[in-house]
Amino acid sequence: MKNRILIAAGLLVIILLGVFASMNIDSIISDSMKFKKEYEGVNGTTYHDKKIRNVSIDVKNKIKYLTPKELLEKIDNDESFVVYFGFKECPWCRSIIESLISVSNDSKVENLYYVDVKEIRDTIELDNNNKLKVTKKGTDEYYELLKRMDNVLTKYNITNKENEEIDTNEKRIYAPNIVSFVEGKAIKMETGISKKETDPYMELTKGMTNYTKNTFKCLFKCVEDSIGTCTKDNMC
Repeated sequence: MKNRILIAAGLLVIILLGVFASMNIDSIISDSMKFKKEYEGVNGTTYHDKKIRNVSIDVKNKIKYLTPKELLEKIDNDESFVVYFGFKECPWCRSIIESLISVSNDSKVENLYYVDVKEIRDTIELDNNNKLKVTKKGTDEYYELLKRMDNVLTKYNITNKENEEIDTNEKRIYAPNIVSFVEGKAIKMETGISKKETDPYMELTKGMTNYTKNTFKCLFKCVEDSIGTCTKDNMC
């Protein structure tokens, strides 16, 4: 009888192990660990034939993944929060992400929301006749976000062969874009990129890093204090 119980228990353990092994690991780890794994996972690889900057993500980060639909719901609910738009291979994102997480961790804001913008946005290019052509359509949620964030976003311009900028007549969520929302209203957007950082692959100086952190501190303070405008006079 004892042997049968042991055999049954052994079979149950094997079955349970098989179930757990078949589960997607991302579904059973925290968002902070998922983000760390995602961003550090491309360290040492290349993007557009250039070596990706290595980053070290704090395991105690406040990252919380959002779908575009979930973000729109937060806006409709008049919530106050900070959201980071980017993607793991983005060279500019990787130059500011460690500073962004550091500032987020020191702030009173509960979460730093993250939307991977790479797959949801559109792409517009110039054809051989210098005519604008949509080569990739954005999602419905992406276009809705453009409307909700119109006041803080910048224009989407395309540079032609003559080095002239062509206006696409729409704005764009670039990467990185970090946006503060107060009571459902987008009130300020920053990239955190210093003007002295002319190449996303260059070595960052202390001055560049300090600029990035101070810029992000203003965004988080807007949300902490529920202030509807972020200006140097009342925030920084």
